[in-house]
Amino acid sequence: MVAAIATRSKGWLNRTVVGAGITSALGDFCYETTTVILPGFLAVLGLPASVLGTIEGIADAVASFTKMASGYVADKLGHRKLLVLVGYGLTPLGQELIALAAGWPLILLGRMVSWFGKGLRGPLRDAIVIQAVTPETKGRAFGFHRAADTIGAVLGPLLGVALLGWAQGLHWDGAAGPFRLVLWLSVIPGALAVLAFLTLVRDPQHSPNPALKFFSLLRTLPVRFKRYLGAVGLFGIGDFSHSLLILAATTLLTHSLGVVKATQVAGLLYVWRNVVQVVLSYPVGAMADRVGHLRMLVGGYVLGALTAVLTALAFWFSVDSVPLLAAIFFVAGLYVTVEEALESTVTAEMVQADTLVMSYGALGTVNGTAKFISSAMVGVVWTAVSPALGFGLAAFLMAAGTLALLRVGNE
Repeated sequence: MVAAIATRSKGWLNRTVVGAGITSALGDFCYETTTVILPGFLAVLGLPASVLGTIEGIADAVASFTKMASGYVADKLGHRKLLVLVGYGLTPLGQELIALAAGWPLILLGRMVSWFGKGLRGPLRDAIVIQAVTPETKGRAFGFHRAADTIGAVLGPLLGVALLGWAQGLHWDGAAGPFRLVLWLSVIPGALAVLAFLTLVRDPQHSPNPALKFFSLLRTLPVRFKRYLGAVGLFGIGDFSHSLLILAATTLLTHSLGVVKATQVAGLLYVWRNVVQVVLSYPVGAMADRVGHLRMLVGGYVLGALTAVLTALAFWFSVDSVPLLAAIFFVAGLYVTVEEALESTVTAEMVQADTLVMSYGALGTVNGTAKFISSAMVGVVWTAVSPALGFGLAAFLMAAGTLALLRVGNE
């Protein structure tokens, strides 16, 4: 507690917040490179949209259940920083497995390893950050952290797209060669993320609680917070992985541009989405500190439903206009900015400090489980019926979750 107070006294932009931001930027640099080229990689391997949706959904589910377990283990044993370091170390290992893949099984394994690491580190890192600042500045701190996080998500895909274009001029035995090269190079920032967290971040709380009981603690969480989780989960069942949004752009552009060029343009559209997130993360957090975090989150959910509607319409009208697709990615970037910056801060407003890590784990579990259903659902409906129906169904569920969250806000 003394360490926490000492850290907070230095202001919200302190060593821990900055260090966590740098670490997250490097981590995103590593795995977002995979996110942006994975749809094209699966395409050259001859794998359909349903496979991508299922892989992303299973990976999200692994991350979600890991988040719950990591929060409990950290609260019981006290070694939060060590677990975060392990989590960041698993990301480059997963990249290596994907780079070696010749079919979907190793891609699935690699994505599961990376997302296990993501689930392990996420709630613990967020708890370290939020305990390093005052309650009045948590929106700004999380906004800064998400902005730094997304800088890596901009630079990684940009470099990945550039390297993919350069690698096309090299001699390869197959079309997958350039994609593998980018995946191998992405391991470097992943290793640097581990080093950054080790040297820069201080954990303000180390006290273990050996008597902690998992299910007893879950039962003590506030009723309003459980209703909030229900709304988040309902929205999340429609909140598909944006790997499918990249695949949507790739699919719509392939007829006019060819698969490699379409993959590159879709990758740049995803970079544009991330640029929107970098620019707006801090303003969104600062505004939420003034007008209310839950109110802002409702607005973000509305934009999420709009993203799904616009994507469904793009398929319905066979849109292959890059500017129109860029508008869809802009709305996607805006809603993800609000969602990622504020779901954690709303959680902190609803629960006690001694259950914060566990509550973050619960939030992550609900989100990941819902996204598993969503990504698999959209991918399967896309393949079996049509992409327009898949994204339309996602829009309906996201709208229902928005209404449920609005009810929680009116309680």
